[in-house]
Amino acid sequence: MEKTLKRSFANSVFLGVCGGLGEYFNIDPVLLRVIFVVAFIFGFGSPLLIYIIMAFVMPKKQF
Repeated sequence: MEKTLKRSFANSVFLGVCGGLGEYFNIDPVLLRVIFVVAFIFGFGSPLLIYIIMAFVMPKKQF
């Protein structure tokens, strides 16, 4: 079965991006959320911009 990167409904807190990434890479979405928040606080790159772009680019997962 081929894996596809899609936003998640089941693991969604805000738009489902971290939930979809977690399902795709088989890691806990909470860990990804913490990484995004820490990167945002300490200014590593542009995590907020990356998150918003991913929210528009990644398709929604169908039920």
